[in-house]
Amino acid sequence: MVLLSKITEDAIVENLKKRYMDDYIFTYIGPVLISVNPFKQMPYFTDREVELYQGAAQYENPPHIYALTDNMYRNMMIDGENQCVIISGESGAGKTVAAKYIMGYISKVSGGGPKVQHVKDIILQSNPLLEAFGNAKTVRNNNSSRFGKYFEIQFSRGGEPDGGKISNFLLEKSRVVSQNESERNFHIYYQLIEGASAQQKEGLGIMTPDYYYYLNQSGTYKVDGTNDSKDFQETMEAMQVIGIPGDIQAQVLQITAGILHLGNISFIEAGNYGQVESIDLLAFPAYLLGIDPSRLQDKLTSRKMDSKWGGKSESINVTLNQEQATYTRDALAKALYARLFDYLVEAINKAIQKPHEEFSIGVLDIYGFEIFQRNGFEQFCINFVNEKLQQIFIELTLKAEQEEYVQEGIKWTPIEYFNNKIVCDLIENKLSPPGIMSVLDDVCATMHAKGEGADGTLLQKLQAAVGTHEHFNSWNSGFVIHHYAGKVSYDINGFCERNRDVLFPDLIELMQSSEFDFIRSLFPENLNTDKKGRPTTASSKIKRQANELVNTLMKCTPHYIRCIKPNETKRPKDWEESRVKHQVEYLGLRENIRVRRAGFAYRRLFNKFLMRYAILTPETWPCWRGPEQQGVLHLLRSVNMDNDQYQMGRTKVFVKNPESLFLLEEMRERKFDTFARIIQKAWRRYNARKKYEQMREEASDILYNSKERRKNSINRNFVGDYLGLEQRPELRQFLSKRERVDFADSVNKFDRRFKSIKRDLILTPKGIYLIGREKVKKGPEKGQIKEVLKRKLDFVNIAGVSLSARQDDFFVLHEAQYDSLLESNFKTEFLSLLSKRYEEVTKSKLTISFSDRLEFRVKKEGWGGGSSRVVVFQRGPGDLAQLKPAGKTLTVTIGDGLPKSSRAKFSRAPPTRQSEITYSSPHKQNRPPSAALPKLGSQKAHRAPAHNQHNHSNLDFLNVPDQGMSGKQRKRSISSRPPPAPKPQPRPQGPRCRALYQYVGQDTDEISFDVDEVFDLVREDGSGWWTGRIRGKEGLFPGNYVEKI
Repeated sequence: MVLLSKITEDAIVENLKKRYMDDYIFTYIGPVLISVNPFKQMPYFTDREVELYQGAAQYENPPHIYALTDNMYRNMMIDGENQCVIISGESGAGKTVAAKYIMGYISKVSGGGPKVQHVKDIILQSNPLLEAFGNAKTVRNNNSSRFGKYFEIQFSRGGEPDGGKISNFLLEKSRVVSQNESERNFHIYYQLIEGASAQQKEGLGIMTPDYYYYLNQSGTYKVDGTNDSKDFQETMEAMQVIGIPGDIQAQVLQITAGILHLGNISFIEAGNYGQVESIDLLAFPAYLLGIDPSRLQDKLTSRKMDSKWGGKSESINVTLNQEQATYTRDALAKALYARLFDYLVEAINKAIQKPHEEFSIGVLDIYGFEIFQRNGFEQFCINFVNEKLQQIFIELTLKAEQEEYVQEGIKWTPIEYFNNKIVCDLIENKLSPPGIMSVLDDVCATMHAKGEGADGTLLQKLQAAVGTHEHFNSWNSGFVIHHYAGKVSYDINGFCERNRDVLFPDLIELMQSSEFDFIRSLFPENLNTDKKGRPTTASSKIKRQANELVNTLMKCTPHYIRCIKPNETKRPKDWEESRVKHQVEYLGLRENIRVRRAGFAYRRLFNKFLMRYAILTPETWPCWRGPEQQGVLHLLRSVNMDNDQYQMGRTKVFVKNPESLFLLEEMRERKFDTFARIIQKAWRRYNARKKYEQMREEASDILYNSKERRKNSINRNFVGDYLGLEQRPELRQFLSKRERVDFADSVNKFDRRFKSIKRDLILTPKGIYLIGREKVKKGPEKGQIKEVLKRKLDFVNIAGVSLSARQDDFFVLHEAQYDSLLESNFKTEFLSLLSKRYEEVTKSKLTISFSDRLEFRVKKEGWGGGSSRVVVFQRGPGDLAQLKPAGKTLTVTIGDGLPKSSRAKFSRAPPTRQSEITYSSPHKQNRPPSAALPKLGSQKAHRAPAHNQHNHSNLDFLNVPDQGMSGKQRKRSISSRPPPAPKPQPRPQGPRCRALYQYVGQDTDEISFDVDEVFDLVREDGSGWWTGRIRGKEGLFPGNYVEKI
């Protein structure tokens, strides 16, 4: 609302009304949040909003209580300063609900383990418990807080809530014994009556609410939209979570029911003395409280008084009249309830309070300013505390802000506002002139033995002491105070009596005689000590608590929520213009807007500003070595902030617009994001390298001491996807949309006649795919070659894998129906990944057997049953396998490989260009990597020129020995100077390609080549098998093993 064109109360009210009617209940005045009670559940308090506002700048999203809470939480973490939020507004404006949303948001955005979660549970569960015992229906609010609560959530340095503390004050004890028309007693009574089990009701003597005097005075028992029975279960669950033992829970309910039964004891006048009207009504409250019925009767109708005569003191028993007996009964009921409430607060504190405090966020929820038809001592105390809170708001937003501009030498036009300190002094001053509370305490002290006439004496003394004060007026039955929220007339009757707040020693003795330890613990006073000095009065206690609260709040960085009640009907969309305008006036929203508009949105000490934004420039990070003011200027100029957007004070920098601050914050976030990505990248690279080496080690273990190794492949890097599936939609069509690819390669599959057929072997977390190609026999695509899913194997159906003990590339996949004989250069990698996936799915080890005689079952065809085939492996010359089929037996002859105990040799130096090693997934662009520098799971259309790769590569990483004549030729070329080259042959006109990997032809119609060899590309084919010409031979080769040049 700082941007309103007119700054008047009418314009503010109109703006609030428009937003309210459109279901926007939150508005900002600078950092102050204005909240209008919608009297219905709003849809924007879900996890989606939590995610939206977490970490976002305050003005990045629409106004919301989550934005203010997130701002508090982040400021606490960044600046290391305690935060607090002061929620103010009149009764029914929505303060308690706002406090719940704050605690709920903090619980969701802060992390933590089981211990932290336990603290969060207690913090959240404390709400229903304290509301049950501390809230009630009033004329203006169906769930009105009848006590003040300051809840501190304590945090570890990591931002996890690990403790808390509740300070309570101003419990409205008088509500226990009497309520105004259309109001209720505290919620717990109605919850107990509606929600207790049949057994509990019988044990506690629970009847209908109209049976109890303490509940039937107002004639109101139900509240629209409130389920007392369900709320009772929540209250009991809350006690359980907080850790109140079961036996104590039972006694809490006993005291609650005992107070109700105590209220039904009535008195009659008998010869100027009061006596119990019905003796029978003494038994049940005495039973519930664990005391003797006759003793209860005695203490309600008489009390001891100390009498001094001639230097001697003696105790005499004074019989009370009917009115005094009723007062004594009510005093006992109020004392029991107040002490029970204090116990519950203390139980919550014991469950979550930690010995030392690091950081905290405080939430102040206190009942708002009250103006009723009849305003008594309770309203006087409530309004005094609200007056003190208004003073804090003025001190820290209006007064302090303007004074700071003057101290810092900032150009500024002063703005007038009403400072309510004069009203606070009227109430709490001790001397010259004495305030209302001081006069009240003095009257109570001098007339302690004379109950009658004390209130009249108080009014006379107030007229004498403060009668001429501009904010005070008196009338025949009371006085008027001109509060910041308006004039309030207070009825003087009962002021002195309620201010004394003294419980007779007789009643303390009575409760200390209870058979229940818990009840005795609520009355710990030592009555044998000498009574010296004035007893503590209610007003002096409230004044002390209010000033302690103010001191606590002033030590924190404050935030403000100003709650507005739009109507008295408590219905959605009702808007009472005059009521809202009155609240806008006394909350000082117009002055607040003017100060924010003319002032600066942000101010910070030079050193704190430098500390926060030093990361933006290399000159200031990690430490600025010059004067702090110059460092701040350097930062502001580095982000090109206009000179009119900031002013430099003597110790602080002042930034005018929030947008300028957001610019700084956004740049800071970007810096952190960049550095975080660098750290993440390094960490992922490290983890990937570690995982990769572990995977190769595990793969090596599968064959260790069982199979000879090929010298060409033992040190090969694992690539995973050798087919480049990301760019092969014709193959990906057989996989689900986001199915991850662990392994993909073109293999040889042997049929029942041992004829070799090309198949694409794909391994995913879902199974094994074997894809072949067939010519379409009919239709519009007749004659075209199409990919066909030949077989899909589920892991649960795989019985095992068989291999020979020699260096060949054959293996048999055994499956329930029939087996598959396959040949792959990358069998070790495939087996390693298959073993892992198999174990993940079946929770058992894959059976891998080694033998030089492999038997496998072939697929049934026609009427003939499936039969077996045998592959026999023999020693022979050379490293290439020689195949000789004969009937149902295939003989494979191959030379000796490396010993079975051979292991791969790992290079610890990471490749220069390798950024991470992962298996391919459908989210990444994949390419087959070069043999020198693998990048697992990566397939890109463009790659760097070959000579650049060669320069940056660490070829030792491969550790593959040179082979054949080409290897000898390379050695000679390095060791001796070559002769002059012959005349170059004319370059062929057709396209050429360069090998990215070594490929050894598997059939007579295939060609072989080494890494970086250049040869002619004769023809490309969509199947992935291209035709090339090298060293005079033309044949097939896999297209993804080369790059075109």
